[in-house]
Amino acid sequence: MENSILLDIVATLQRLFVGYIPAAVLGIFIGFIIGLNGIVYQLFSRLFQIPNSIPSIAFLPVALILFKENETAAIFVVFIGVLWSIIVETATGIQQFRKQDHNFRVAIHYIFKALRIGLWIAWFTVITSEMLVGSKGLGFLIWNGYQAGNYKYIIDALLYIAIIGVFLDQMLDLTGHLLSQMVEDKGKSSKN
Repeated sequence: MENSILLDIVATLQRLFVGYIPAAVLGIFIGFIIGLNGIVYQLFSRLFQIPNSIPSIAFLPVALILFKENETAAIFVVFIGVLWSIIVETATGIQQFRKQDHNFRVAIHYIFKALRIGLWIAWFTVITSEMLVGSKGLGFLIWNGYQAGNYKYIIDALLYIAIIGVFLDQMLDLTGHLLSQMVEDKGKSSKN
């Protein structure tokens, strides 16, 4: 069981990061560009709210039609779900950065808020997609445990999901906090 659950954890984290990291990088880049101009921001932040309002798992049937392969479809759904929220939140952060006298702490706050929101969307999406089309992973383990009537598998998987989710969230929160402190300390030292 322990060896099996370790393989499920690795499979879930692999799907998570393969979908999340490219979406985070692209989302921050696009959000940064959009946030630089007030008119562009007003137009695109509203436009991107449309796909952002669709729960990411709703894209799974489309992804399965497009890619015809469960693994690729699951990763795509994570990617597409994360992308819009990171674009919108990053663009808002860059707008606030410009309005608040180019305060880098504000930009860092919004970007890491975007990354954390994106991470939770990705985490929910990867677990859900594994329950629907997975052949391994923590979501698959929960669903398989339910079908087999093995409630210990369900509880174990839920505990691992909670622990990993909180750990990843707190790592992003700590990184954002440390970057904010570095920017603040640098600003104080340059004024002296």
